[in-house]
Amino acid sequence: MRAILKSLCLIAITIVPTVGSAQQSCATRDVVVERLSTGYGESFVGGGLQSETKIFEVWFSEDEGTWTILMTKSDGTSCIMAAGTNWREAMPADKIPAGIPG
Repeated sequence: MRAILKSLCLIAITIVPTVGSAQQSCATRDVVVERLSTGYGESFVGGGLQSETKIFEVWFSEDEGTWTILMTKSDGTSCIMAAGTNWREAMPADKIPAGIPG
């Protein structure tokens, strides 16, 4: 019984930090945009409305290959929803990759 309790405690200790790190990074839009522009060299490349109160934007740095998905709420708060590296452009719709029947 003591071994089972010890195992459960170890599992809980490893899971709790993961749950806590799932928080979003939010600030006023001007602060977030300034950080994306100057800190990462990213610029706005596209986006659109998700609802009447939320706009999603994609920011990208051609030099660094970094990207960020930003959600801005109607109150002016922006939250980073996802970010990463190794951005790649989509293939033009009229080009079919070799080996795929057209």
